Amino acid sequence: MNFTFPHSIDNGTGETLIFKQLLHEPDGDRLLVDNQVAPGSGPPMHVHWQQDESLTVVSGRIGYQVLGQAEQFAGEGDTVLFERGVAHRFWNAGTDTLTCTGWIKPANSIVYYLSAIYAAQRKSGSVQPEPFDAAYLLTRYASEYDMLVIPPFVRRVIIPITYRIGRLLGKYNHFAGAPRPLPAM
Repeated sequence: MNFTFPHSIDNGTGETLIFKQLLHEPDGDRLLVDNQVAPGSGPPMHVHWQQDESLTVVSGRIGYQVLGQAEQFAGEGDTVLFERGVAHRFWNAGTDTLTCTGWIKPANSIVYYLSAIYAAQRKSGSVQPEPFDAAYLLTRYASEYDMLVIPPFVRRVIIPITYRIGRLLGKYNHFAGAPRPLPAM
């Protein structure tokens, strides 16, 4: 799946991402991004199994947390790095829009994955993505991404059942041409 840059996505719940440019580097493609996050908004605890993510605050205040550690905060000019395989979350900890610039490396399928997740959030009208789309994306890209806020029973039982029902009902036709997931590391 090819995207033209810049490519903007908005989840309808306070987060906008602009994928600015893809830089081809010898050790993997680096995707340059900008984001804008409304006060109190931000992604829940998640992990990128095969990517590093860096955010530099342009304006506002970011709150962030690595799983098992205390919440931390950073302001204008500060950079936060989330290494691959490290579960994390971040949010706008201020009262004005949080604006960051940053990168994700290697880019892998992140543009497709986040575009699809944001579309599923818009479809549901909430921070919870539409269930069939979420089941498809979490199942297909399990080797690359995980959402740790999902209770274990839901992950092990409900999501696989929802995924199978979605397949039977033909709910995933709009995912035709989705990039192949990377093998688990």
